[in-house]
Amino acid sequence: MGDSAFLHFFTTELFGQWRRQAGVVLLSTILIFLLASTLFVSSSLRHSLQSALKSESDFTVQRIRGDHLLPVPMEWVDEIAALHGVDRVAPRVWGRYYTEPRGHYFLIVGIDLLEDQSQRALQKLIQGIDLRRFLQGDRMLVGPGAARWMREHFYRGSFSFLNPGGQFIKVTLDSILPRQSSLVADDMIVVPIETARKILGLREDEATDITFNVPNDDEWANVQNKVLAMHYDLRAVSKRESRAAYSRLFDFKGGFFLVLFLIVLSAFALILYQRYSQVYSREKRAIGILRALGWSIRDVLRLKLYETLSVVIAAFLLGTTLAYGYVFGLGAPLLRNIFLGSAEASTVPPLVPVMDFSVLATIFLLYGVTFLAAVIFPVWRVSVSDPKEAML
Repeated sequence: MGDSAFLHFFTTELFGQWRRQAGVVLLSTILIFLLASTLFVSSSLRHSLQSALKSESDFTVQRIRGDHLLPVPMEWVDEIAALHGVDRVAPRVWGRYYTEPRGHYFLIVGIDLLEDQSQRALQKLIQGIDLRRFLQGDRMLVGPGAARWMREHFYRGSFSFLNPGGQFIKVTLDSILPRQSSLVADDMIVVPIETARKILGLREDEATDITFNVPNDDEWANVQNKVLAMHYDLRAVSKRESRAAYSRLFDFKGGFFLVLFLIVLSAFALILYQRYSQVYSREKRAIGILRALGWSIRDVLRLKLYETLSVVIAAFLLGTTLAYGYVFGLGAPLLRNIFLGSAEASTVPPLVPVMDFSVLATIFLLYGVTFLAAVIFPVWRVSVSDPKEAML
């Protein structure tokens, strides 16, 4: 069999039945588009959160009693700082503020310009903002979501917070955090640390939690055990544990879509197998004629293999390209809300283009091998039969 004859039959099979091929490509493209979009969103959000965690402290110390988070005494800062191998110990003041009866939550974060750890963690978030002017009074930096809520409820230049003691603390709006911070600071309000204490009802000798670093990675477990032994109601959470928790969250949601994809792919493969196991009389005659003309079983299978691979590659490229544009061009509407848990957010957090090529390669292999098996095996059954029977 010459190459020109093979190429002629290959193009005839591929384009001669373009309606059927286009239908298969369309269905395959939709399947790959849905899965690739999910993987792109999951990978992008995971990458953004992992990047944000890099600037966080190695450990966070909290005081837990039952299921409640209690204020941490400031004297614990000196106790932790006295441990060997500990660096950059700093208290943090933060908490959720519920705007009753409006039914909205704000994340109040207090910042202390004198605390290097606090300043370093928020450096990227508040880049370009005059902190010294901001710290001169009760002023606040608000996230895009918080700013939008205040505008909708006619709070233009200030907002009065009601603390647990029944006192109103009026805080002036200084500026709005950049849109790029929407993923981690959409409803965040950054205020001076003393203002945060007044809003959250904390005393001057109390903090929400304490952060510290351990420069030597080999000492993490040892230092964590020492800190846990200080007080019975103390909990020390490492940055690694937080990173693993976020990874499990996005892996769960991405895995859910992967399972759905495999179920749909299996159903699609069964349909293809059903269709090709009852090969049309035209295709049977075509295979019988090729065998009668001297084509070997290997040549027939190679023809169908190339035809099927063309469909698989075209669908995969179309699906992944459309998914890339949908996620990183349009911001993945609807699908983004499944991962972020907000169906009403109008501030779209920018999704950093991140693709897990190993996962995409696995999906391509799963899809490609399943598709090939559903097509090639029935064709092989026809090609090994007597050419006269195939042409009947």
